[in-house]
Amino acid sequence: MNKRDNLKRVIVDFKKLTPEILALLVDKYPHGYDDDHVISFRNANNEIVEAVEVTTEDTKYLVKVSTKLELTMENYDEDDYEDFDEDDPDAVQDPDLTDDESDD
Repeated sequence: MNKRDNLKRVIVDFKKLTPEILALLVDKYPHGYDDDHVISFRNANNEIVEAVEVTTEDTKYLVKVSTKLELTMENYDEDDYEDFDEDDPDAVQDPDLTDDESDD
């Protein structure tokens, strides 16, 4: 059996994104992710979820895709998170959505 099959699996919503996971995403997808990187699955409520995958030594993270995630990855600057712990879910703030993405 492959060692990767024994990894802990964690689904991460944008609200729970930590600086560590964000850095992993930016490192793995430096130019952003596209449809080839997105995996779809059904959650416990039988809803279809789309996510991108990043893996650490012991955990496979499935990070739900969203406009907020794309913008945060595009604007990533490691220095923005130097005052936070790597696992602080409050460190990654909602990006300011532009007018064309807000309600009309």
